[in-house]
Amino acid sequence: MSVLIAIPARFASTRYPGKPLVALKGPDGEKTLIRRSWEAAMAVNGVDRVVVATDDARIRDHAEGFGAEVVMTSSACQNGTERCAEVAAALPGFDIVVNLQGDAPLTPAWFVEDLVQGLQADPEADIATPVLRCDGRALNGFLADRRAGRVGGTTAVFGVGGRGLYFSKEVIPYTGRVYADDEPTPVFHHVGVYAYRPEALKAYPSWPVGPLEQLEGLEQLRFLENGRRVLCVEVTARGRQFWELNNPEDVPRIEAMMAEMASLG
Repeated sequence: MSVLIAIPARFASTRYPGKPLVALKGPDGEKTLIRRSWEAAMAVNGVDRVVVATDDARIRDHAEGFGAEVVMTSSACQNGTERCAEVAAALPGFDIVVNLQGDAPLTPAWFVEDLVQGLQADPEADIATPVLRCDGRALNGFLADRRAGRVGGTTAVFGVGGRGLYFSKEVIPYTGRVYADDEPTPVFHHVGVYAYRPEALKAYPSWPVGPLEQLEGLEQLRFLENGRRVLCVEVTARGRQFWELNNPEDVPRIEAMMAEMASLG
């Protein structure tokens, strides 16, 4: 099956304007967030094409400068899924379209590979998205963010066969206890990557924004609110730390994670 990865990137972020062009210092020097996200996409096996999807000339010029292919999309896109739908319309013929969000440079290649394999193996699923079981360290980080009034990671709950039940920026399910840093927990971090079947992706922009999507600000809830099957694919970190860049405070956290991964080889 042919696979396209689209990396949505917009300059006018409400919480963090200009986020795709923010520089991140790593063991390999200083590179922008969008470049590190593109490099993460290029490391995925079994992908036929990788493009950056943006409506901003500054992001386009920068991305083309480091060798990325860019597809210009409408400024009316409300989220990355709508932006990916425009890419799929402009570049038809792919069996699976992957949305690797431009704020997730630490996404391991096997997350995307496992995701594509999961969608291929479940013909009833309309989209697939990876979930990562939190250890105590990650869960405590989520809880600390919420206590401080920051939007941290998204959590997911799912049923038999990995069928997604709900996604939230709150920490769900409620656990009622404290976990040690290296202890597994029943909370799953939703990793902001999606693999769509083209038909579901084409239909998505035609659906109105529902109350749950509006409240949570989570684009994947539109699929659930319209009765589509969302497959949650459990992935493993293999010792890697993972975090999206949601707020300016996340920059030193991600830089520290990159340094830690480099020290582990």
